[in-house]
Amino acid sequence: MKKKKVNLRDLNKTSSDTHKRKDAHNQSSAESIGKFKVYVPAIFSFVMLIVGIALDYFNAFPHFSGWIRILWYVIAYIPVGFPVMTEGLKSIKNGDFFTEFFLMSIATLGAFVIGEYPEGVAVMLFYAVGELFQNAAVKKAKRNIKALLDVRPNEALVYRENNYISVNPEMVEIGEKVQVRLGEKIPLDGILLSEKGSFNTAALTGESKPDTIAKGEKVFAGSINLDGVIEIETTKEFKDSSIARILDMVQNATARKSKTELFIRKFARIYTPIVVFLAIGLTFLPYFFVDDYVFSDWLYRALIFLVISCPCALVISIPLGYFGGLGAASKNGILFKGASYLDEMTKVNTVVMDKTGTVTKGVFKIKEIKAIGWKEPEFMKYLMAMEEQSTHPIAKAIMEYKADGEDFQASEVTEIAGKGLKGTVNGKTVLVGNKALMISNNIEVPSETDNIVESIVMVSIEGKFAGYVIIADELKDDAHDAIKQIRESGISKIIMLSGDKDSITQQVAKEMGIDTAKGGLLPEDKLNEVEKLMSENDGRVAFIGDGINDAPVLAASDVGIAMGGLGSDVAIETADVIIQTDQPSKIAKAIKIGRSTRRIVYQNIALAFGVKAVVLVLGAGGLATMWEAVFADVGVALLAILNAVRLQRMTWS
Repeated sequence: MKKKKVNLRDLNKTSSDTHKRKDAHNQSSAESIGKFKVYVPAIFSFVMLIVGIALDYFNAFPHFSGWIRILWYVIAYIPVGFPVMTEGLKSIKNGDFFTEFFLMSIATLGAFVIGEYPEGVAVMLFYAVGELFQNAAVKKAKRNIKALLDVRPNEALVYRENNYISVNPEMVEIGEKVQVRLGEKIPLDGILLSEKGSFNTAALTGESKPDTIAKGEKVFAGSINLDGVIEIETTKEFKDSSIARILDMVQNATARKSKTELFIRKFARIYTPIVVFLAIGLTFLPYFFVDDYVFSDWLYRALIFLVISCPCALVISIPLGYFGGLGAASKNGILFKGASYLDEMTKVNTVVMDKTGTVTKGVFKIKEIKAIGWKEPEFMKYLMAMEEQSTHPIAKAIMEYKADGEDFQASEVTEIAGKGLKGTVNGKTVLVGNKALMISNNIEVPSETDNIVESIVMVSIEGKFAGYVIIADELKDDAHDAIKQIRESGISKIIMLSGDKDSITQQVAKEMGIDTAKGGLLPEDKLNEVEKLMSENDGRVAFIGDGINDAPVLAASDVGIAMGGLGSDVAIETADVIIQTDQPSKIAKAIKIGRSTRRIVYQNIALAFGVKAVVLVLGAGGLATMWEAVFADVGVALLAILNAVRLQRMTWS
């Protein structure tokens, strides 16, 4: 019987895959066990508390009194109380006395002092449970924000020494050829060498629809290859790739606090010591004013006061609200470089936008060909022969024209500054350029060209006007919808500023329904216009751009928004908000996400202050027990957390 040949490479690969699956399974099991361990102390304390309360009220164990009862509740208290007291001591060592850990420790130990053992355990238990829920919610929000870490490519198949070898993406140099197999992630930014490819770019752009790319077009690190084996040529090092840049921005986003966050943190530092001194006053001052003063009663009220006044609901739920906003934005292909920009986005009342690359595709296409006295294919061959050596975007658009037969060759081509080209094609003198070139060579130009606002390339052959080609930049698919949505979001002042010809800018603005537009602007002109708008009555300006020339305005405006795909690296680095999908319609969505975040944060502030104020008054008057205090603290914190988590499930049309 013929033996089947065993491929050692396949065997090793199978073995490696098996080990990876086992490692993943073991890691998953370890994580599950680790998560359960976190809840063990709270579960133990809860069981001890319930059993203790049952023994207290049903007299099932007559000897459950004295030191036995105290010891029981101390054992129930330690698993949840010890970590809190430890944190309180650490804070005191660092010079921060008045923290929520300090408040909860004093309040619960005080309950033990006056003999309210079950309530002391209950308060600390519910506080610990609240902390567990808070930590779980914060971790979930952070995971949503840092979900892009999952798309970090961990290997690249690079063509070196006549073979593809696997290396770390950070070791790949610019210009190297990389192979990407079906289902694998693009390791670095580059251009596609294969004829075409289909990619899942959801991690970068938030769009689930596959993106089809043709040969020579850009592909971005982090995209998933959906269409067989492809090859790319790298154009950036890994540290400069789109995914690395996004990861850096995401990881730094939470460090930039909003003004509301900063205020609440400062407020808590002032508010907490005031509460402590009020509690001390509530304990001792009634001695001088109340005839039947009982120390334990007033101490109990003071302890309730301390529990109620703990600021943890505010300190946790507000940052969590901003985490939720940042996470929701990143899932929608919008990257805020910090929580402060979520706040700033809500104050914007004027939107200023660039044209090329922002509301247009930034790619010139032939809109119309008009040949006079020549057949169109032959006319275009003369024009293409002249434009063949040029790298200008208009020349590239012309070279995309497909004409049957052999191409013509141009010779003696010279550039006439500011006007165009002159050369010889098939023994004929050919001029290609603008109207000024035609006039200077005594070529009669048809009057119909006077009404054309788009870019126009005129051609003369042997001293006669042979025709023209109109080149135009296309509007992005969602450009009209973007203006509509921005207006619906409450912003009526939309302005277009462009370096392109004023006539073209005005035409695009009119087509999109933008009231005010200015073209022919230099970067400093754009900056002056935006600064003028910002100086007007309460002017809060968001500027949207994509080019290097937009960087000064992006930096100066209240909120700078850059297009992340077509945008230059300088614009992306300078901007406060990045639209990864290059869709201008995402601007309105960014405004809506900012407003939803602010609404959630304000709701949490009102909820925390409102409930605490009511229960504080009741507690000081002896009308509230520790159970009401627990609700006012832990209950309100949990409600605020659940409210903040809603952001991660919201959708914005």
